[in-house]
Amino acid sequence: MESLTRASMKMCPFVKSRSTQALRKMSEASTLSQHAKACPFMGAAMAVREYSHSSKPAAASSAPAGTPPTRIPAGYSFSGSDLVANTMELVDKATKEQAFDYDGFLSSEIEKKRNDKSYRYFNNINRLAEEFPRAHLSSEGEKVTVWCANDYLGMGTHEKTIQAMKNTLDRYGAGAGGTRNIAGHNRHAIALEAELSHLHKHEAALVFSSCFVANDAVLSLLGQKMKDLVIFSDELNHASMIQGIRNSRARKEVFRHNNLADLEDRLSKYPRNTPKLIAFESVYSMCGSIAPIEKICDLADKYGAMTFLDEVHAVGMYGPHGAGVAEHLNFEEHLKAGLDKIRPDSVMNRIDMVTGTLGKAYGVVGGYVTGKQTLIDWIRSFAPGFIFTTSLPPAVMSGATASIRHQRSTLMDRIAQQKNTRYVKNNFGNIGIPVIPNPSHIVPVLVGNAADAKKASDLLLNKHNIYVQAINFPTVPIGQERLRITPTPGHGPEIADELIGAVDSVFGELNLKRTNDWESVGGLCGVGELDAPAVEHIWTDEQLSLRDSDLNPNVFDPQIAPNAVSSGVPL
Repeated sequence: MESLTRASMKMCPFVKSRSTQALRKMSEASTLSQHAKACPFMGAAMAVREYSHSSKPAAASSAPAGTPPTRIPAGYSFSGSDLVANTMELVDKATKEQAFDYDGFLSSEIEKKRNDKSYRYFNNINRLAEEFPRAHLSSEGEKVTVWCANDYLGMGTHEKTIQAMKNTLDRYGAGAGGTRNIAGHNRHAIALEAELSHLHKHEAALVFSSCFVANDAVLSLLGQKMKDLVIFSDELNHASMIQGIRNSRARKEVFRHNNLADLEDRLSKYPRNTPKLIAFESVYSMCGSIAPIEKICDLADKYGAMTFLDEVHAVGMYGPHGAGVAEHLNFEEHLKAGLDKIRPDSVMNRIDMVTGTLGKAYGVVGGYVTGKQTLIDWIRSFAPGFIFTTSLPPAVMSGATASIRHQRSTLMDRIAQQKNTRYVKNNFGNIGIPVIPNPSHIVPVLVGNAADAKKASDLLLNKHNIYVQAINFPTVPIGQERLRITPTPGHGPEIADELIGAVDSVFGELNLKRTNDWESVGGLCGVGELDAPAVEHIWTDEQLSLRDSDLNPNVFDPQIAPNAVSSGVPL
């Protein structure tokens, strides 16, 4: 009855027209409910409510037998539709409470995305295995050149990757059969994890369905299980890391991007015996910046912290064997050693855990974490994101293994990719196209407006048959929208010239800001900033002159022993 009363106070003209005192007297005289029954709306609801409850014996009456019941004038001149303004379908007849407008909420949220120009449109892009980096749109006759894929080395269409997947698919079928916990695992998982641990020169590795899942699972588990852990997170960390830190429920400290002074200031607030974790990326994919890994390791040593390094956009791309930026920082030593480990204080050895992906430079799908055997065994034993997720299909793991082995034994793809990146960046610079300066393989072209970025992307696709996706909020801050271009070994000078001419044309047609325009307003994101420091490529000219013959022979078709963690460490 209370819920009916609350509804009446808001909606009923009879109730609203009477004072609280008058309503109280009616209630005391037991006439209020009779007035309510006369209401076309409330009466129907009360009837339903009475019908839905067990009947009670009627109370004895003191009125003489045969006395007619007292008639209460209805006092209403309203119909049910007048009372509820045609909203009957949203009102529970038993309680008079409106149901939540789910569809209205969802429509409102989508409308907000449309209004702020961050609503996302997905283009129908079908990559052609035999024509990389070409693709077709919805019609096979509509060919375009893809300039924004994360298949940085074209391994998704490489013959070794495809053949390994075909062979495994024919013999072992499409799926893994379930989680490892239920269906067991297989030789493909064992081989892949062995390759990954040896790639990063760590004791063990564990494969997940994606690196988003890996980051979320590892970070959330650390915070939930390690009492009083404090996680120090770079402000530009990927959404998967942010989600994992949020799910960890651990205390967090967000430090300014690549700012060592800010990181140290935050670390110094906590006693050395407080458990700490510094979580950061090697290559930040939307701006192309690279973390000062070695100096972050110095701070971790000084303040007793563990290090969590996401090498998602670096594996396959850096180092003599494609292990990432941590390997690249000791390039010459790793080049000479090949599969063998180098000194304990090398950067790779100082990192406690590395996460990476199989879905970018390695061209397949999946994620992983590497580290010491005890750490990986602990994650394998406790992380729900690993335990309760169906394993990657055998064919996918086989293709990833083939891709890793190929990239370990060649420098040519990485070198070609870097040279093509330099070609595009240099030529964009010559015509004032505003590339956000960085030392990596990413070519972020600043636009600064979501609507303009979308127009530029559409114009490149529809007029020039070039696919470059616009990047907007929340991937990048509002006002820093951009086109993100990623050359591959297949994007040589000939088709690069097509891109450069097309982007130049689009900037002119849409009157987009060029570098000198940004300079006139003080600059943004390093573009047009007069005091911005010069950026040097992480790949040196000397490294770009290397050949595969410079690699250690032990990297060619090596026999790699499985690590114990894959199946569980025996006592």
